[in-house]
Amino acid sequence: MPEIISNTSCLILLSKIQQLDLLKSLYNSIIITETVKAEFAENIPNFIKIKNPNQEFSVKSLEQILDSGEASTIALALESKNSLVILDDLKARKIAKNLGLKITGTLGILAKAKKLGIIDDLEKQINELQRKGIWISESVINEIRRIDKSTN
Repeated sequence: MPEIISNTSCLILLSKIQQLDLLKSLYNSIIITETVKAEFAENIPNFIKIKNPNQEFSVKSLEQILDSGEASTIALALESKNSLVILDDLKARKIAKNLGLKITGTLGILAKAKKLGIIDDLEKQINELQRKGIWISESVINEIRRIDKSTN
C-alpha cells in the first residue's frame, strides 16, 4: 500500500463539502507535513498523520517555484519509496509528475469514491464545490463526467 501524502488544497476542498472522511474511507490514513497542517488551520482528524521531509534542501529548492505546502508535500513524497501525492495545483502536479511521482487530485478522489460506491452522486459533489466558490475548468468537469458515466 502506498503512502498517501496530501497537500492542503484537498483537505480544504473536502472539508468545505463535508467529505474529509472520504480520505479515511479510501486510504485508511494519509500523511501531511507540519506546513500543510498550519495552512489547513483546522483540527486534524486522527487518521491524518504528520511527517516532515528529512531533506530541508529539497523543500527549500522546491519553494523557489512552489508554495511551502506543495514544496514540503513533494519533498516528503520524494523520500518515500512508494507514494501517491494529492495535489490540485497544475504547476505542482507537473513538477511532481516530472519527478516521477504518482499523483491524484481532489476530483480524482471524488471519482474514485464514486467508482467504489462510497458516494452516490459525483455530479452533486462537483456542484457543491462550485457552489462553495471553487473554479473547475469545463474540460476537467467533462472528463470527470465521462469517467463517471463509464462506471455506471
